[in-house]
Amino acid sequence: MADSVEDQVKNTVSEDSEMCVEENAVEIPPTVDIDESIPQSTEIEMQASTSGDNVANRSPIKEKNSMIDDKADSIYQVKWISRNGCKSPIITQNENGPCPLIAITNVLIMKGRITVPSLVDFVTTENLMAYLGDCILESIPKNIPEGTQLNFEQNMHDAMAVLPKLQTGLDVNVKFTGISDFEYTPECIIFDLLRIPLYHGWLIDPQMLEVMTAVGKCSYNQLVEKIINSKCSTDTDKVTEALIAENFLEKTASQLTYHGLCELTSKLKDDELCVLFRNNHFSSLMKHENCLYQLVTDQGFVNENVVWETLNNIEGDGLFVDSDFIPVPPKSLDLTLTPELSKEKQIDQDFLVALSLQEEQQKQQNSELEWEDYKKKNLGVSNDLTDEELARRLHEEEVKREANLLQEQAVLQQQQQQQQQQQQQTSTPQPSSPNNSRNRPRDCVIL
Repeated sequence: MADSVEDQVKNTVSEDSEMCVEENAVEIPPTVDIDESIPQSTEIEMQASTSGDNVANRSPIKEKNSMIDDKADSIYQVKWISRNGCKSPIITQNENGPCPLIAITNVLIMKGRITVPSLVDFVTTENLMAYLGDCILESIPKNIPEGTQLNFEQNMHDAMAVLPKLQTGLDVNVKFTGISDFEYTPECIIFDLLRIPLYHGWLIDPQMLEVMTAVGKCSYNQLVEKIINSKCSTDTDKVTEALIAENFLEKTASQLTYHGLCELTSKLKDDELCVLFRNNHFSSLMKHENCLYQLVTDQGFVNENVVWETLNNIEGDGLFVDSDFIPVPPKSLDLTLTPELSKEKQIDQDFLVALSLQEEQQKQQNSELEWEDYKKKNLGVSNDLTDEELARRLHEEEVKREANLLQEQAVLQQQQQQQQQQQQQTSTPQPSSPNNSRNRPRDCVIL
């Protein structure tokens, strides 16, 4: 039974590639020959190594697979860093790269389940899919009961169907009750088979009782459907819940809350590697010394000493650090300036940041003042009003506006009808008397 599953996985991933597996590690071929006719999809100039040593150390891959004939096949640059005193690779991606595939592969590399020879500079999507397929095959348990074996084989079939989706992205449906709570879909099986935790931080603070009541145990898709249906309801309570839930989604559009950050920090173990789903994006995440770090995989940092970015707020302005978690400035900053000029430039940057924050705060204050004026003038309410009462007033105000609009349309239609009647009466010719010409007085003309 297991042999048939292995054959199916190998056929799904790559029909012509032969992978070398030693001590539960998938070895990546040291070079990838690139056809000169392939258009370059990134700004980085990619050159295939042609040295004799490089050719001699190639992995046993068939010749027809060493040349990339498919122009649509993506190529990803490998960034080499020093991690735990050893040379370690990072698979980088461009702006349109398949983030789930990159995130999962990098986690497996950092866990030591995929070994990358030091001669590798580039990999393709086909290579990455083959590595994941071999890792799934390695996860097949031995000497298990027949019932468990059949269940595992079904999961393997589902995982094979999911593998191609990793190239473009996965559809996951989060629940707002826990960092590992997702609606069960076939896409989640790939994480289970590879033993990689999938987390998110889009959680509701338990102290927000009204939001907890409005959202309940709904998943994201269920909540959106609930909002659409409840806003059209005649039940005031349902309309209120819909407005509260909609407000929560708008305020947490980044798909991360501070309560979610706290839960991620407390639930993850130290140096635990996982995949984080946030902002419809998948990234490699690790907790180190009670801090969260996201792996930086942007190709723009391939030549810089930037490895991780701190995840300590929901604004997305983390601090860049190296492989030893020491803060480092990106090389894009002009480091050739003298210390005096660098200090002056830093002061200018700090001033601009402070000015931007002040303007943003002023806009927020003006918005709050406008909202308070609107509530006082149009709704006759103050800050003491609860969210439920405010939502009820807004609903009543909306009903009144619709009624006034209908009344204005009716008056306008009546006026148009009256104008049409008057125009018809004016355009009707008046009958003339036949004796008018005889009875009309004649003018006397004196000759």
